[in-house]
Amino acid sequence: MLELAILGFLCDSPLHGYELRKRITALTGHVKPVAESTLYPAIKRLEKASWLARETQPGAVAAPRHVLTLTDEGRQELRRRLAEPVRQDITDENRWFTLLAFLRHLDDHGLQAEVLRRRLLFLEEPASFFYEGDRPLRAEELEDPFRRGILTIARATSDAELSWLRSTLRSLDRS
Repeated sequence: MLELAILGFLCDSPLHGYELRKRITALTGHVKPVAESTLYPAIKRLEKASWLARETQPGAVAAPRHVLTLTDEGRQELRRRLAEPVRQDITDENRWFTLLAFLRHLDDHGLQAEVLRRRLLFLEEPASFFYEGDRPLRAEELEDPFRRGILTIARATSDAELSWLRSTLRSLDRS
C-alpha cells in the first residue's frame, strides 16, 4: 500500500520526501500514519528498482531538497499494480481506497472497469462482522444495539459504494 501510494503521488507530480509524506498521511494517516522510518526505506527500495529518480535542488531557505520523480519504469510498475491488484487490495477497505485514489493513472477504461468489477463482486458476497456458525448475521437479527449499529453503518456504506460502482461502471462501459 505504501509503495503504491508513493508511485501514485509521484505520477501526479515530482515531490520531495516531506511533501510526499504529508500527502500519504492525508490519504491513509488516520488508519496507518506514515513514519519517516517507514517511508524512507520504501523510497530507497523503489529507487533501487529504478522506479524513482532523486534530484537535489537548492532549498529556498534551508538545506538542499531531494526531489523525487517517477521514471518510465516506475510508471509501468504503477500501471501494472493498478491493473493487477492482489485480492487484499480489493477486499481491504484502506488498501482499496489507496488503489482507487490512483486508478485514473490506468489509461485503459476496460482495465479500470475490470478492477471495479472485482470490487463489486466482493461487495455483493454475503458477509457480516458477526456470524451464527457459517451464516452471516444481519443487523435486524441482533439485540445488542452497538453491534446492530456496526452492521447498520456498514450496510449504508456498502450500499453507497455499490451505487457508485454500478454508476461508474456504466459510464466506463459507454466510453
